[in-house]
Amino acid sequence: MPGTPVRAALLSIEGTNNDAELAVALRSVGARPEVVHLKQFEGRGIPRGERRHLDDFDLLLFPGGFSAGDSVRAGAILAARVRSSIGHELEEFVRSGRLVGGICNGFQTLTELGLLPGRPDGRLGPPTAALLANDSGHYECRPTFLRWDGGNFRPFAELPPGWVFLAPSGHAEGRIHLGNGETARTLEARGQILFRWVGPDGAPSPGYPWNPNGSPGDVAGLTNPTGTVFGLMPHPERADFADQAPDWSRRRGRPVGPGPGQRFFAEIVRDAVRRRAAVPGGRAAAR
Repeated sequence: MPGTPVRAALLSIEGTNNDAELAVALRSVGARPEVVHLKQFEGRGIPRGERRHLDDFDLLLFPGGFSAGDSVRAGAILAARVRSSIGHELEEFVRSGRLVGGICNGFQTLTELGLLPGRPDGRLGPPTAALLANDSGHYECRPTFLRWDGGNFRPFAELPPGWVFLAPSGHAEGRIHLGNGETARTLEARGQILFRWVGPDGAPSPGYPWNPNGSPGDVAGLTNPTGTVFGLMPHPERADFADQAPDWSRRRGRPVGPGPGQRFFAEIVRDAVRRRAAVPGGRAAAR
C-alpha cells in the first residue's frame, strides 16, 4: 500500500486470544497493527508512554477470543466496559467513517454495543440482535465457507457478488437472532447481510456442519446501515496463508503464499487508504 501504513488498533482485554493472529494478517497486507489493551485507551493504571488515543488510528478491530471469560454472555462484559469508558470516542470514530470490525467474539461485542445491526446515526444503544448458543449445543471448530452476495459493505463496493472463500470457525455462541422475519428481510433489503454460510462448492442452504451454528438464512455476518461497521463469526485470519488450509498437506506441491482470507484484509486496508486520501489532512482532519 502506498504512503504511510494504515494504523490498526486491535482492542484487547483479558481473555482476548486472537489478536496476534489478526496482527500477522494485517501486516501481510501492509498495515501497521497494534494490540491495544482497553486500559491504554482509558489511560488508567499504565505508564504515560503506553497511553493510546482512538483517534490516532485509521481502523479499529475487535479480535476473537473469550473476553472476560464470556461471563454473563459472550462479549457482554467487554461491551459494558467499552461503553462506560470510551463509548463517546467510539461513536465519534464510527461517525468519522473509519471502519470498525469484529471477528467472532468481536462480532458478539459489537452486537452487545448496539453497533450491529446498528443505527443510522452510529450511536451506541441497547442490543437489537443477539448471538445465541449453537444449535448443536457445543463449541464448533471446523473449516467453513462464506459467500459474498453483494451489499453495502464499503470495502467490497467494487467486488462482484459470488466470491466464496474458506474462513475457519471456532465458536459456541454464533447463531444470529434478529428478532423476527421482518427484521431479517429489512436488513437484507438494506444490504446489511455481510456473508452467508455456504458449502465448499458455494451451494446455498448448506445445513450442518457448513452452517456450524444454525443461523436462520445462513447469515454469517452483518454490517451497519452505512457499511462501515462489520462483524462476522468465522476467522479469515486463520486462512491468511495458503499453508493454513486444512487440506494443505494433501494438496499437490503444498502451495505457499496468500490464502483466501488475505483478500478480505487487503480490501479492508485499501478502503482505509482510500478514505484517508479522500479526507483533507488524513486522520487529523477526522478529529
